Amino acid sequence: MLRAPSGAEIHFSAHVPESYDGTRPFGLFVTLPGYEGLYFQGAGENLRWEKFGQEAIAYDREMIVLAPQLDDWGQTSAGRAIELVEHFVANYNVDPSRVYIEGYSGGGETLSLVMGMRPELFAAALAVSSQWDGDLGALVEARTPLRLFTGRDDSYYGSDSFVETAEGLRELYRQSGKGEQEINSLVVLDIKEADYFAERGYADQHAGGMAAATDSEVLPWLFSQRREK
Repeated sequence: MLRAPSGAEIHFSAHVPESYDGTRPFGLFVTLPGYEGLYFQGAGENLRWEKFGQEAIAYDREMIVLAPQLDDWGQTSAGRAIELVEHFVANYNVDPSRVYIEGYSGGGETLSLVMGMRPELFAAALAVSSQWDGDLGALVEARTPLRLFTGRDDSYYGSDSFVETAEGLRELYRQSGKGEQEINSLVVLDIKEADYFAERGYADQHAGGMAAATDSEVLPWLFSQRREK
């Protein structure tokens, strides 16, 4: 638990690799849980239900992984997620060009608010099976790459919010003078059809968002991004 400068108690799990000794910078990955991983569900429940953190550890042995257990997916939790990231960046040898964030379901809503408040903290963001509530203008100004992953017929959110978000972002980038090739690198709309989930054993497309954690393209895309120092 972290007692933040705001006075808030921020509950989280952290993986700091054994090889970390502070002499060289490591990457940092933040995974924001959905409803089943909120703090009232019990300590560590986010790690039971979601595999993004475990997959990140397996992908990069020099990555610090943070798994906050927040209280909701609103502005308060978004602020606490930012405070947690800022604490680790200030107190650990973190490579600022390799700070990443992911949010699934309700955690994706929190992610969208974080990206509307402090997108410049992150090299890239991955929103999974959710909806977008944050400020697109701040995201465009920071030029933080975003991947939106969901099922065409997600049983909880549908896919319209992510489609509209991608279209809105693309138009804002065009207005700012960005070309289509650069826009395509900044906005990735990843809509999966029913057969994608069926092949992976998911009858429900919302639950099937978990497949993003082991998809051979999704986390590799996220962790390949770098933020200019």
